[in-house]
Amino acid sequence: MQQAQDFSDECQTLEALLRPLSEDDFETSTGFKNWTFNNILRHLHVWNYAAYLSLADPESFRSWINVALKAVSAGRFTEFEAQELNGASGHSLLDLWSEFSQETARHFSDVDPSLRVEWAGPSMSARSSISARHMETWAHAQAIYDALGVDRVSSDSIKNIVVIGVNTYDWTFKNRGMAVPQPKPLLELVAPSGALWTFGDPSEEERITGQAEEFCQVVTQTRNIADTNLKFTGSNAAKWMSIAQCFAGPPVDPPKAGLRKRSDK
Repeated sequence: MQQAQDFSDECQTLEALLRPLSEDDFETSTGFKNWTFNNILRHLHVWNYAAYLSLADPESFRSWINVALKAVSAGRFTEFEAQELNGASGHSLLDLWSEFSQETARHFSDVDPSLRVEWAGPSMSARSSISARHMETWAHAQAIYDALGVDRVSSDSIKNIVVIGVNTYDWTFKNRGMAVPQPKPLLELVAPSGALWTFGDPSEEERITGQAEEFCQVVTQTRNIADTNLKFTGSNAAKWMSIAQCFAGPPVDPPKAGLRKRSDK
């Protein structure tokens, strides 16, 4: 499955960014809830494990997710994730996360993409599950790139994230108890390679244009729409871009304009 390879590649890119850092560097705070690099890696590892378990052992996954969600609802999110890893940090944590991310990718690589797997909410296809791991890795890595003052170079594999963003248009509104405005805006996005990606029906009234990477930043809430060069026309497009959320869970507001950015800007 190509999405498994894309996830693997994204993890290896993040590992290469982190590998030269010192142990102390992993306690660097980021623009995402002041999470440190250690917090981010623990989070990614624990939910990679959850995705792996949902495919390998659904019964054990059901038991595990019940415990995990109780910790989340009790506000012990980061504490639970640290406990799951016995407090691992720095390069030892990097090793654990990196090795298991590749094992997760291998585990998903040869399965039927349409196979249904369980999750915290509704079940999803195996393709969607590993695409979600790619999306979350890419999104949380942005906070690390920003903290280090490094410009990331994305590949066309971010189309997986664009697709998740497009597919969660309705859910973004329903998750907030809002009516879903129709029609869905036309997307015309320029891929990292320069290719043009188009989603939706032709429209001059409702449309969003710009760089695919910036669209991914908005739907993953690593950037406020005002901090991108995306252009949009129409009230539906404006509403979507103001609250877009492609990840699961209760409604979360995007970062305020100017909050999420490179540390040296």
